[in-house]
Amino acid sequence: MKAYRLRKTGKTRVLKVEDIHEPTPKSKELKIKVITIGINYAEILSRKGQYSWAPKKPYVMGMECYGEVIEMGNDAVKYKVGDHVIVGQQYGSYAEYVCAPEHLCFPAFKEFTAEENAAYLVNFMTAWVALKKLCRVEAGERVLIQAAAGGVGTAAVQIGSALKCKVYGTASKDEKLELIKKLGGTPINYRTNDFYSEIIKDGGKVHCVLETVGGDVFKKSMKLLDSFGRLVVIGFASMNFKIWNPFSWVKTYIDAPKVNMMNMAIESKGVFASHIGYLTENENLTSGIWDELHAFTKDNNLKPVVGKVFDFSDLPDAHTYMESRDSVGKIVIKL
Repeated sequence: MKAYRLRKTGKTRVLKVEDIHEPTPKSKELKIKVITIGINYAEILSRKGQYSWAPKKPYVMGMECYGEVIEMGNDAVKYKVGDHVIVGQQYGSYAEYVCAPEHLCFPAFKEFTAEENAAYLVNFMTAWVALKKLCRVEAGERVLIQAAAGGVGTAAVQIGSALKCKVYGTASKDEKLELIKKLGGTPINYRTNDFYSEIIKDGGKVHCVLETVGGDVFKKSMKLLDSFGRLVVIGFASMNFKIWNPFSWVKTYIDAPKVNMMNMAIESKGVFASHIGYLTENENLTSGIWDELHAFTKDNNLKPVVGKVFDFSDLPDAHTYMESRDSVGKIVIKL
């Protein structure tokens, strides 16, 4: 089969298609013929050697995909050959076939396209864990989503709006701002306006922030939290760490999100951090999160935003496009 196996870190040129043996499902695993693949920013970091959850090289990249079950390992009982599933795991999806633990394969949405199914799992589960499981947002609360036009951001805006919250979303381009508005949020152009001042003028501080940037954005987001406010960190997009450049180490450390516990106590604020990858080791926890999210998605007719679709042979171009910061929603690969 054809697959993108990462042998060394670097720029997109290190992503090369190889012919490798098809995987064989182990006990309680499914073998899936991949139809579409969702691209995640974590994979950009993995390619650069900046992602702590990446496995040891060489490995086939890719955290999520959608496809058809074509073989079942021993003791796999939840699905049957011919079922369509969405898969989320540490690696393996940048390929024509992938094997995955049965508890990390979830029933595909019949009302979604193949592209939408590939765009759903990581982004919506990340947003759901951040907003509901950690921040525990409630109807009527004021919520700020940083980088709201991206994959996780568009999922979070939809979830927050469905929860009947006042949702603010930051972005920098007209196309992205219009998308945030279309999804039910109040867009703020962070390049032309100070998001702190704009939100304060529009009613005061917020109860919850979904933070993905770090640096000054994190500090200003903390300042924007009202009493009993909660902020959850799910990313660090301002990081520009380069192993060969010691100056980048210092800047990365300075920009990394940090909190002062005494100030938090005085202001009665809370800070959380989440990485859903580590949660997948707990089968019961993962299943419970999926059941809640799946029901909420159907009850509120939510759908992931697919920004652009690339062919499998052009997967390196998809990485380049994501790094350009021009993308909206989810970037998807189609085989």
